[in-house]
Amino acid sequence: MGTGKSFFAVCIANALLDRDVPVLMTNFPSILNRLTGVFAEDRAAFIASLDDYSLLVIDDLGVERSTEYAMEQIFTVIDSRYRSKKPLIVTTNLKLEEIKNPPDLAHARIYDRILERCAPVLFSGKNFREEGARATKAAAKEIVRKG
Repeated sequence: MGTGKSFFAVCIANALLDRDVPVLMTNFPSILNRLTGVFAEDRAAFIASLDDYSLLVIDDLGVERSTEYAMEQIFTVIDSRYRSKKPLIVTTNLKLEEIKNPPDLAHARIYDRILERCAPVLFSGKNFREEGARATKAAAKEIVRKG
């Protein structure tokens, strides 16, 4: 966490947006919230609309709840993108070993398609948010000390 995965995905998205290339960056909790209570035909239309974007960025795969409904919708989104053969960026804190050795068939179907469409890139190193938190804490202490 905090190694810059989302930041770099946003950089790619912004570079494409600067060239008027349609890009959507979202996450599965947002997609699942959007699909909640939607009729099947509207759900299909929404998922199909994700393929209108030249690049789809799914941020933080794995933070969503793994309910049967969620897994079905995640599969449908990933499979739709897979079939469209359009670029996909997926950020996650899951280890590559976890993705290559999924816990069950539902995850395997999703991860298999992601691995075929995406080239894994490891972001490792220090969590830059920890440094930011230390700076914020020091600034707060200074304000309290002066006050």
